[in-house]
Amino acid sequence: MKSVEREYVTLRKSANRKLLLPLALLCVVGAVGASHAQQGGASFVEEFDRIDGSRWYISDGWANGAHQNCTWSKDQVTASDGILRLGFTERSTGDRDYACGEIQTNTRFSYGTYEARIQAVAGSGMNTGFFTYIGPAHGQPWDEIDFEFLGKDPSKVQLNQYVSGKGGNEKLVPVPGGAHESFNDYAFVWEKDRIRWFINGELVHEVNDPDLVPSQASKIYLSLWASDNMESWLGPFEQAEGTLSAQVERVAFTALGDACQFPESVACTLD
Repeated sequence: MKSVEREYVTLRKSANRKLLLPLALLCVVGAVGASHAQQGGASFVEEFDRIDGSRWYISDGWANGAHQNCTWSKDQVTASDGILRLGFTERSTGDRDYACGEIQTNTRFSYGTYEARIQAVAGSGMNTGFFTYIGPAHGQPWDEIDFEFLGKDPSKVQLNQYVSGKGGNEKLVPVPGGAHESFNDYAFVWEKDRIRWFINGELVHEVNDPDLVPSQASKIYLSLWASDNMESWLGPFEQAEGTLSAQVERVAFTALGDACQFPESVACTLD
């Protein structure tokens, strides 16, 4: 059995916001997870006919800080017919007025190709995320690589990375047709001395300064949340009727040196 315990982390999504966001409840993995923290997990493709508890942990019962107006709730994470759905709905949960969904891997992963096929949510104040993260709660420096879809303008996606807690590397890039209108393929290739981000197989951004590249094996996260006090970044929160849903058709990790795992994979075309 895995043990789950409350830990406090500083979690900052933008260097410009100057916020400390405490109180994230994270899954603590046992001996196998500790090994993967050093070596990195094995290649996989997830197509979400169900939620595999050996691979995924569903965040439930807490929020990541005062910036977040929703509580992570396991009933906002569902999978069926090859689609993962991360919900956001008006419902008093804990001390928040809304419930929202997040899923994270139990295992940590290292250098390789990270891919997700996502239809993000539109709406001012909303954030759909696909990212890797590790930090002090796991006994490691804070490293992170991001795709963040800001619902106030789903025609773009924000790319970013943190190294030992230092960010400030935000870049907005266009999403053909809009991230909310249909599914698109998002990928980043993480190597020791560079990161490359791709949308629908096209290179959209590259960082090749080794000092700006994370080095710690990290967990993979997919999330949907909102804020009503981060207008400068996410825009003013606008309450929507009913349940919003970010959808994910596939998530994959291909370790460096492994064969590509499906025809559309960026790993099939890497030099």
